[in-house]
Amino acid sequence: MSGHSRWANIKHKKAKSDAKRGKLWSKCVRAVMAGARQGGGDPATNLTLRYAIDEAKAANVPKDTIEKAIAKATGAAEGQNFEAVTYEGYGPGGVAIFVEALTDNRNRTAGDVRTYFGKHGGNLGASNSVAYQFQPRGVFAVSKETVEEEKLMEVALDAGAEDVTDEGEVWQIVTEVAKFMQVRQALEQAGIKPEHAELTRIADNTITLGAEDAKKVLALIEALEDLDDVQKVHANYDIPDEVMAAMEG
Repeated sequence: MSGHSRWANIKHKKAKSDAKRGKLWSKCVRAVMAGARQGGGDPATNLTLRYAIDEAKAANVPKDTIEKAIAKATGAAEGQNFEAVTYEGYGPGGVAIFVEALTDNRNRTAGDVRTYFGKHGGNLGASNSVAYQFQPRGVFAVSKETVEEEKLMEVALDAGAEDVTDEGEVWQIVTEVAKFMQVRQALEQAGIKPEHAELTRIADNTITLGAEDAKKVLALIEALEDLDDVQKVHANYDIPDEVMAAMEG
């Protein structure tokens, strides 16, 4: 797959997150607490909590920190009560942007998101203005050095994955959200360890950006992701390899 692949986006986010580990951990803990409050503290019966714990572990959040977050959320009544909210809009170049957040103050979060859209050449839109363009999916990235394509396809597709594609450095597996855990378990049983695994949203179509709009879109996304309340930002852009190389050069 040519262009600025999903794996390129993931690597960019991982590098940025590694430099801001404290903020990343805070976001993970917030998601664990919200999941536990919503459906209880047992990840075996609360898939939202299980996904949040998995993401926290992937971010190297200490086990005792995760356990304390669950205990706090399911124990005493006091403490912050986070709710899930979403925001939608358009960035430079007409790129559709879908923002997922957890907040204890809707007015603060909406104001922050609106401000950042405006500062970076975007516009916050109405509910459902872009959500229809993004489909919830599970995504795995598996290093090509660890498994042959034929074996990976057999394991993943037999477990219910939708597709396995070549993303340059890695194989990408896409699943329905409902099949995410069974595909993950099948990979583990086959001795296949993904480089990355997440529940996300995948755009139906992408907009190819030139260097000027690409810089603006990446700046907007990074600013939004830096907000404490924001958990994930999804956007339907593609940056050709030659444009990305010129931007990084």
